[in-house]
Amino acid sequence: MDYKIIDAHAHLWLKQDTVWNGMRVKSLENGRSLFLGEERQMVPPFMIDGKNSAEVFLSNMNYAQVSAAVITQEYIDGHQNDYLEEVQTRYPDRFFCCGMCEYFDEDVVGQAKELQKRGFKAIKIPANRLKTDAVTIALQDEKMMALFSWMEQEGMLLSIDLDDDSHQIAQMNEILQQHPNLKTAVGHFGMATFPTFMEQVRLAHHKNVMIESGGITWLYNSEFYPFHGAVKAIRQAADEVGIDKLMWGSDYPRTITAITYRMSYDFVQKATLLSEEEKAKFLGLNAERFYGFKNLVELPYVKNMSE
Repeated sequence: MDYKIIDAHAHLWLKQDTVWNGMRVKSLENGRSLFLGEERQMVPPFMIDGKNSAEVFLSNMNYAQVSAAVITQEYIDGHQNDYLEEVQTRYPDRFFCCGMCEYFDEDVVGQAKELQKRGFKAIKIPANRLKTDAVTIALQDEKMMALFSWMEQEGMLLSIDLDDDSHQIAQMNEILQQHPNLKTAVGHFGMATFPTFMEQVRLAHHKNVMIESGGITWLYNSEFYPFHGAVKAIRQAADEVGIDKLMWGSDYPRTITAITYRMSYDFVQKATLLSEEEKAKFLGLNAERFYGFKNLVELPYVKNMSE
């Protein structure tokens, strides 16, 4: 390869112990978690202590020849700001970490300012989790609009996962019209298996918006590897907004309960619907430009024992 691979959507935590919408998420044994009322295989079973650490991820990245990763956050994992601050300090050339505010509180801008002081250059909003049985926070709420205004002014990057309906998409369109210089990465590849897929993709017609594919193998899990439907979705999105607007993301570690980490991108390398230039942009070059990665490590291929 004459390019380096970058994962634009992954997660890290030392433990899961949180509550969302009144339901518990807590690490158990053998990679399982209590998840919103049921036991689920949250991470691969060899992660017996439930720790999804930077070091384990780096081992996976090195094996799969992934030079760097963007670490995002999710309410179902609990706030990981303290751990991610440590991670990005220890491994600045390998990880770009997003801080996360508590959006159910009022002083969101104050929280974001503190995260900036701690070294975070991006803020994550899991917007698909802003609706609970008790309250719904609109993206155009006064405190959220103040946050977007401050982020645009400060050059802070926005990483956001939208719900699978049209309501939040329409809100984001208006927000991006008001804040055209807000650099934004939309996650989960626009929820590609849902009817609003192309509505989300079209957000990338705004000049500073990218679409990243974190979770695409989860969305197409029913068809499994080599994910022909996912490749078609990438092709469809590229035809609409251009390949320069798309980035690969794995949604590690949850997605590798079903497949290996390398499999989460090599189905793209083997796809015939994309040119080699398009693959290079999607798998690394676009993310390198968008997130400003420098000093990317070059990783050699190491043979498996089965080869």
